[in-house]
Amino acid sequence: MEKKAVVFDNSGTLIERYRVIKDIKRNKLITNIDSLNLIDKYPSLALIILQFDSIKLLNIPEDYLISEYIIKNNIDFDLSFSTISISTEKIKKIIEKEKKATAKDITESFSVLKEMIPDCQICNGSALIIDVEKEEIAYTITSAGRFFPNVEDTIKKLKENNFEIFIASGDRSGAIKKLTEILKIPNKNGFPTASTKRKGEIVKNLKNEGYEVTMVGDGLNDLIAFENSDISILTLEQKEEVSPKIIGKTDYTIEKFSEIIPILLK
Repeated sequence: MEKKAVVFDNSGTLIERYRVIKDIKRNKLITNIDSLNLIDKYPSLALIILQFDSIKLLNIPEDYLISEYIIKNNIDFDLSFSTISISTEKIKKIIEKEKKATAKDITESFSVLKEMIPDCQICNGSALIIDVEKEEIAYTITSAGRFFPNVEDTIKKLKENNFEIFIASGDRSGAIKKLTEILKIPNKNGFPTASTKRKGEIVKNLKNEGYEVTMVGDGLNDLIAFENSDISILTLEQKEEVSPKIIGKTDYTIEKFSEIIPILLK
């Protein structure tokens, strides 16, 4: 029997994403911008995922520097998306010198996010958008979400038809671990903080293991995975602006998650 795998992005694909972005320079909260498209427009930006529960920031003074908190508490972070080449060491040096962004730039988003999604199922956590050229934190991001309709039923049906389910996401490790538990898939099948390149590698590795691989995603960071997969599916259920760089680059485009079933169970 042929081995079949489906690799899902998380935020915007499995999970209806709610996001609050803080523009630090303008001291403004934004809720209607896709962070990946923002980074794509300004090539000196890089998305950094913080690997901790940002609720802990409520326990410190709101003017406490984010950079100081990360360093003092040895918070892990990972590069999730950027259109430029940048090393982890360079990111670390920028964070160490950063003297503008404070805990409040993250925590003031919490109440807004709670109003947007009172029935939150997955807390994706917090992230930073660093301006590499200016060597500063330009934006903070806090996000959470809930499953799109029929996600759990669709995943169950795919498993019943011998598809192995994987998740490759730019989100933090804690969120992806919880997601694998809810969807009842092995924890090893969840790949957190996966960059664009890493998602492509995950798909390619599965193909090398003998799988026919379907990639399902919604954004720019899925592009290489789309290119490397046997079947590529772009989902538009998030109802956000989709980069022209991925329009027309997949085998299928769907409006609802459940439309995966007639495509894969022909």
